[in-house]
Amino acid sequence: MIEFQWNKIDKKSNTPVIKDVELDELAEMLLKDYKSALLKEPRKIKYEHFLESYLGANLEYQHIYYGEDEGQIFGVTAFNEERLKIFDQENLCTRHLTLEKNSVVLDHYVTEEGREGLELFTGLHEGGHLWLHPMVYSEPAEQLSLFSSDTEPIKPVTCCRRSDIESFGRTWKGYRTPEEWREHQADYFASAIAMPKATFVPLVLETLKANGITEGYVIEDAGLKERFFAKEKLTKVTVDAYGVSKSAAYVKLRKFGFIRDTKSLEEENSQFRLF
Repeated sequence: MIEFQWNKIDKKSNTPVIKDVELDELAEMLLKDYKSALLKEPRKIKYEHFLESYLGANLEYQHIYYGEDEGQIFGVTAFNEERLKIFDQENLCTRHLTLEKNSVVLDHYVTEEGREGLELFTGLHEGGHLWLHPMVYSEPAEQLSLFSSDTEPIKPVTCCRRSDIESFGRTWKGYRTPEEWREHQADYFASAIAMPKATFVPLVLETLKANGITEGYVIEDAGLKERFFAKEKLTKVTVDAYGVSKSAAYVKLRKFGFIRDTKSLEEENSQFRLF
């Protein structure tokens, strides 16, 4: 495995200061080292093998416990040996599970039938934390306890919720804390690994061209035909090729400018007008 090394680091939080385009490049570097065939043609990555065989993760599936006032936890990453509170369905009680160092735990919810895309994204999201953020969380066990007691609320290192799938589509102004930046980085990492730029861009351009769209993008609010093509056909091609969720595919298409709207296009064009 190629270890993550980065010179630009926020000194207060040890969070890497990294651009999306740089994450695209890093993802392709990892995929080339892991399995170069993933960069030659669109295909679904086997996230379990990538996490365990390449990133060295200890992958588990549990019913992760969360309180009434907390959002549902889809995935957790523990960089040290930690204790995670889970729900034991067999005995109908909660208990603590000891996690090994570099453990990734996915909640059974994301593995249910019909949520394959969510499962894929969640697994790769946690893999993003494991690879990108060891400097943030890998502290001596006596200094940092993430799941330390029965009375303390669970504070997982990472937490991937359904809304996180779309978070990498926000502008940089949407992230105010180091934690939010790390979540964005893990999201973008998941997207870049699942849909690498090397195959994603040619696939979309070919699909656009095959449907008579020569501008290189579709304006989804231009009419019902354009909206249907953007929301259904173009998104479906991406979902079928990579096994991702429909929402993850749509956000990726928006992020790369293949799906646009009239307002964003006008704002983009106004930047190049001469007064």
